[in-house]
Amino acid sequence: MPAFLDPATWTLWTAIGFLGQGMFFSRFAVQWLVSERRGESHVPVAFWWLSLAGSLVTLAYAIHRGDPVFVLGQAFGWMVYSRNLVLIYRGRGAE
Repeated sequence: MPAFLDPATWTLWTAIGFLGQGMFFSRFAVQWLVSERRGESHVPVAFWWLSLAGSLVTLAYAIHRGDPVFVLGQAFGWMVYSRNLVLIYRGRGAE
């Protein structure tokens, strides 16, 4: 069995990494379910919150691992997700 599949080798950071990936993946399920219910493509606010949380948790895991490729891949997404949330909430305040 590969070491990454062996629960005996997992640490708290392994759980944190899985949590971040799970949050990031769940955003697709949320977007899909909401779009199916509406009968049209729709990106709910929860998508952006899950994107932000998942990316920050995964970034923390990447920094802990010390993997520069992984860190760089996760380093800037949070800015896009945060900006989308600002635009959404700013637009709601103007209504």
